[in-house]
Amino acid sequence: CVGVFLRGNNMAMMLVDGVELPTPSSFEWGLIDVSASDSGRTQDGKMHKNRIAQKRQLKLSWNGTDKARTAKILQMVNPEYIRVTYPDAMSGTDETRTFYVGDRSAPIKIWTVGNKRYEVLSFPLIEE
Repeated sequence: CVGVFLRGNNMAMMLVDGVELPTPSSFEWGLIDVSASDSGRTQDGKMHKNRIAQKRQLKLSWNGTDKARTAKILQMVNPEYIRVTYPDAMSGTDETRTFYVGDRSAPIKIWTVGNKRYEVLSFPLIEE
């Protein structure tokens, strides 16, 4: 189910289950082709892609997040499935689709008294 979300002038870039997601430092939109199980190359070298679906993938990252912001973002995307409203490059509108989160990583940049930061928090959101 695809819905369109009309964003006002002061609205967030993205919403997760209706709640504003902190704006990422990097947002990369992608489109994944899902092929049938019998897809592949035949003896004559011809590719039989047999596309059965297309799914969106959003690669997100935040630079230099602190402990609280990192935890907030990770908790927002932790449910098995989430409804995400985001700017869709193909439709040219804001859409709402159901996603699951891929592998998450947050390497530490600095961890001193009064300054605890992650270098980058990153993960992909993959359409169900």
